Amino acid sequence: MLVLSRQRDESIMIGDTIVITVVDIRGDKVRLGINAPAEIPVHRQEVYEAIQMENLRAARLEPGEARGLRSTTEAKPAPRGKPGDAPRR
Repeated sequence: MLVLSRQRDESIMIGDTIVITVVDIRGDKVRLGINAPAEIPVHRQEVYEAIQMENLRAARLEPGEARGLRSTTEAKPAPRGKPGDAPRR
């Protein structure tokens, strides 16, 4: 693991397309801004793990068990971030 020190308004580059910026520091909390291409998913770790668990669960469904689930064309995209957060782009 690479460990870096950054101050407010300083950034870290990941590759050529991902920029992580320290937006604010309050007590023991750091707010990060992440700028990444739309095709690269960005999730908090707990959300990522929940998605992975749900994908595993869905992969184990028997064909009859999927009856009653909405099709992917009907599904609404899930909001990103927390309520009150600024839109990603």
